[in-house]
Amino acid sequence: MNKFLTSSIGRKIVMSLTGFFLIIFLIVHLSINLSLFWGPNAFNEASEFMATNGVIQVMQYILAAGFILHIIQGISLELKNRSARSIKYVVNKPSENSTFASRNMIYTGILVLLFLILHLWDFFVQLKFVGIGNLTDYELVTNRFSSPLFTAIYVIAFVLLGIHLSHGFQSAFQSTGANYNKYKKCLKYTGIAFSILIAVGFSAIALYFSFIN
Repeated sequence: MNKFLTSSIGRKIVMSLTGFFLIIFLIVHLSINLSLFWGPNAFNEASEFMATNGVIQVMQYILAAGFILHIIQGISLELKNRSARSIKYVVNKPSENSTFASRNMIYTGILVLLFLILHLWDFFVQLKFVGIGNLTDYELVTNRFSSPLFTAIYVIAFVLLGIHLSHGFQSAFQSTGANYNKYKKCLKYTGIAFSILIAVGFSAIALYFSFIN
């Protein structure tokens, strides 16, 4: 088992499985955040449910472990692939043989990771460990978007995440080999649609509350 997990195929499968898990998390997270548009009561109730549900409390640590594993495996695979290339990009003409997203997965991934650290500090740590005083969860979130700098960073981060997902979505299916060639075109456009949904969905929330604050 250890030999399989350290092989290129094993690492790609682990990347795919953790990637699927993170895709599901993004869908759930966006659904919760969209309740901000329905007002304080809707979002506070959704936030309370997430904070008190036992299954979700366990899953948040599994998610953290999966995200860390996804990053480690992604960096490891990228470095291994780069060291294995005997012909330089100049000869291969990467712009003609691959997409911008696929060539820059490691960079968009690292930038999203840096944003995640900031995001966890601003929300998760404040809510769970520091405390937010008399503020409600709704007020904590919407007040953060009163800062143009924070909003700009937030939007840029989710645009980068969208770029990362535009390749990562279809790559996850390709690595599992689940009839990928048969559904390649469908998965490609589904991945693009999903990446746009995530980028636009989260960015729209930030921009909306930034303008009304």
